[in-house]
Amino acid sequence: MADRRHGRLTRSNGRAPRLIWPALALPGTVWLVVLFLAPMYVVVAILFGTVDPILRQPVPIWNPVDWDLGQFRYVLDHIIGPDGFFGPALVRTAVYVLVASALCLLIAYPVAYYTARGAGRHRGLLLALLIAPFWISYMMRMLAWINLLQNDGLVNRALSFGGVFDIHVNWLSGHASTVVLGLVYGYVPYMILPLFAGLDRIPAATLEAARDLGANRFETFRRVTWPLSRPAVVVSLLLTCLPMLGDYFTNDLLSAAPQTSMVGNLINNSVLTPGQTGQAGAFVLLVLLISVVPMILYVRSNRLGDEVRS
Repeated sequence: MADRRHGRLTRSNGRAPRLIWPALALPGTVWLVVLFLAPMYVVVAILFGTVDPILRQPVPIWNPVDWDLGQFRYVLDHIIGPDGFFGPALVRTAVYVLVASALCLLIAYPVAYYTARGAGRHRGLLLALLIAPFWISYMMRMLAWINLLQNDGLVNRALSFGGVFDIHVNWLSGHASTVVLGLVYGYVPYMILPLFAGLDRIPAATLEAARDLGANRFETFRRVTWPLSRPAVVVSLLLTCLPMLGDYFTNDLLSAAPQTSMVGNLINNSVLTPGQTGQAGAFVLLVLLISVVPMILYVRSNRLGDEVRS
């Protein structure tokens, strides 16, 4: 009797661990389905739907069997080739995002490194200052840049040494450098915090062991700190690049010129233009596909690294 009761308890205890993890993942799964997968299916239904010929409003088609590829094919046909007027904005977006991400990394890594390894008792204050930009509206921060970059703003005054030289650069009239610097200013906080978390997790004993083995500061950084912080660098780049790909607000405020338009501006303009909502869905799908590739590669590399370590 006791053995039979023990067998029932063992089977029930074996089922409990198998059920607890799906139960814990259920809220996140519901959140993902309701707030990502369902809206994404709406976008796809509009993309492969039709347009009302009178009201010029999108008519989504929910059944994948009846999907119309016309709007998606139109966007693809106008990316490359003689009629590829969408292509420059896509290339421009890739260039802006790559340059801005590289500048963000050059700025964020030393700041995160000092905060994690050398700030000492001032670490709390520095972290508060790093988080402070999240308390201010992104629009307000961009409006501050507009005041700085106006023809009579502080930037032109500094370049002209207070009026000694006649320098009046119209920074807000379609300069690519203005858009890139605006992206750097807006998204660099998103890179500092993941880098700080990754650098702070590096065991101090590992660095001390490298120094005990004769490595100087540069060798310790090159052979220990940088390799151990690369996963945090990849995560911070993903967290920075992905929102940059869909950004349109920065360009609208700091340039508003066709020669600096990005894919986010194409999406915004298509949504606001009657009858072109499906084209906006095509751009969203393209950005999603481009964004998913580095995320899959990152997850795959981490899984292979865990298998090697195990």
